Amino acid sequence: MSRKLNLEERMRGYPGGRAALGLADAAGHAASVRYLARWGVLLTPLVVLVGSACALFLWSLEEATELRWEQEWMIVFLPLAGVAVGGMYRWLGREVEAGNNLIVDRIHRPGAGVPVRMAPLIFTGTVVTHLFGGSAGREGTAVQLGGGIAGGLNHFLRLSPEELRVFLMAGVAAGFGAVFGTPLAGAIFAMEVIAIGKMEYGALIPVLFASLGADYVTSAWGAHHTHYSVATVAGTGGTLPFDLWLMAKAVVAGVVFGLVAIAFGELTHGLGTVFRRVIASPLLRPAVGGVLVIGLAGALGTTTYLGLGVTNPDGGTSIVSSFEEGGATPLAWAWKMVFTAVTLASGFKGGEVTPLFFIGASLGNVLGDVLRGPADLFAALGFVAVFAGAANTPLACTVMGIELFGAENGTYMAVACFVSYFVSGHRGIYLSQRVGTPKHARLDNHRESTLRDIREGEREGGEAEGTGRR
Repeated sequence: MSRKLNLEERMRGYPGGRAALGLADAAGHAASVRYLARWGVLLTPLVVLVGSACALFLWSLEEATELRWEQEWMIVFLPLAGVAVGGMYRWLGREVEAGNNLIVDRIHRPGAGVPVRMAPLIFTGTVVTHLFGGSAGREGTAVQLGGGIAGGLNHFLRLSPEELRVFLMAGVAAGFGAVFGTPLAGAIFAMEVIAIGKMEYGALIPVLFASLGADYVTSAWGAHHTHYSVATVAGTGGTLPFDLWLMAKAVVAGVVFGLVAIAFGELTHGLGTVFRRVIASPLLRPAVGGVLVIGLAGALGTTTYLGLGVTNPDGGTSIVSSFEEGGATPLAWAWKMVFTAVTLASGFKGGEVTPLFFIGASLGNVLGDVLRGPADLFAALGFVAVFAGAANTPLACTVMGIELFGAENGTYMAVACFVSYFVSGHRGIYLSQRVGTPKHARLDNHRESTLRDIREGEREGGEAEGTGRR
């Protein structure tokens, strides 16, 4: 480095040298302009297609949800809907059944790309799941729409492996930012979700362009997003920039959110393993899962935990109601976790994130009461922090909180997200995530391993230990 600086200093001492350095700087700037122009051209069709697909998807989900509310008897056909979804993937989409994990895998190893059929299959499967009452979300669908459309466009673009890697990340950002109306969080999520503790800054401009553009297109189609109200603006602690006592409560809540994030991931993955071991037919698994969901709803005497759970026409617990005092029953978060784990583990389609929002917001409401904190603020903390712990994306979730709820309580949201992320360890809902930087030194042996490898290694180690004891 010092030699390079000395050479530059000597060159600046000569008229010809100064001219050469000036030309080098100009060439560098020109290369940057060409880079921006090239990616702007490449990403524009992706932005338009993903933004439009997300707008249609949001409209379809809204229509499906309202129809199910009006015709509650439709839940009886959830098992048959599961057979249809399972059959669709068995005969048309075996190679894309891994969903978000396939996209993360292909970003790590971009040569094979992502099949374009992922987009229509996940769109159809998710809408059918919601129409008949399955408890699932929409983030997984939006991310797979983005990845599938990016993979399809690459058939025409013929990008290099490294460019395809960035292009797939841009598809992820476009889908996430458009479906939630959080373009900054979408861009950060696409860079952060690939590897724990390691941001993919090489894709910074493309993912930002894609997320902002897709959100713009989705809004231009008239799609709207739910607005959440957080009236509480936490005060300061005298000369401190925050209330120390309230911050301590946010830390405690962050620990609980991290533990619940682990519980959700382990329950979903564990039930998935049980379904695969006990029921050999991929067509029967969602049928059995549908029967279980119907049985749970009947036993509890409520449909509160079906579908997205953003609002509830019957006045029960929902994400929106959780921002009000007394707006969530004490165990609503746990029941939503069970309903969602059964739905997704058995083979229905959709995302995990909106159910995680429900789990986090309703749990936050309850914790706010226990810790004597404002219900709306703690619901907001749970909304983003449980997701942060489950997806291992604390920065994206903090920015999402600021985009959705405002910057006034950003410090508390950041602390809750970071604590939840740390507490959740090397666990998560995306088993293809790799450990880029371990969360602490004791886990350094996990570096560069996927969460799937870590989970399987720990299970094999536990089985070997049990055999040794016998």
